[in-house]
Amino acid sequence: MTAISRYPVPELHDLPEDLRARILEVQAKAGFVPNVFLALAHRPAEWRAFMAYHDALLLKETGSLTKGEREMIIVATSAANHCLYCVVAHGAILRIYEKQPLVADQVAVNWRKADITPRQRAMLAFAMKVCERSHEVDDADFAALRPHGFSDEDIWDIAAITAFFGLSNRMANVTGMRPNDAFYLMGRVPKNKA
Repeated sequence: MTAISRYPVPELHDLPEDLRARILEVQAKAGFVPNVFLALAHRPAEWRAFMAYHDALLLKETGSLTKGEREMIIVATSAANHCLYCVVAHGAILRIYEKQPLVADQVAVNWRKADITPRQRAMLAFAMKVCERSHEVDDADFAALRPHGFSDEDIWDIAAITAFFGLSNRMANVTGMRPNDAFYLMGRVPKNKA
């Protein structure tokens, strides 16, 4: 079996109860434990902080960004950061949320040519600028997003998701985090109805 991290990966039964409970909850929902949960559990205090910020950004119910748009930001910027784990894992989630089996590959390879809306293209243009040239962001970037229905709070969300996954991408790359095999097919083919 290929290692999922360069660092020691704790056994589930050795983890603090709060981490174990969250991981088991995800396993029950997804049918497997995403490797990121186990790899980052190497440092429980950082795992908690990481997951708290992850949840604050991706599970919030305010703002105009859809769940799919949040995942688009992650896939596009993770591709720019050459993060295999996040492109594969969040690409799967993007395909599921958008119900489009091709969109994640398109966004990862060249978001400018992806089958997405003008709103999403404007959102990704800003996210990529934050990802690659945040020091160049100015008022004109905000002005370009407003006609697409993005508020200042939405723009903060785009930037925060981009920045947070910049951290995630770098840690995944440094640790050699391996995507779960299950992610590769998710959202590509219809599920078998039982």
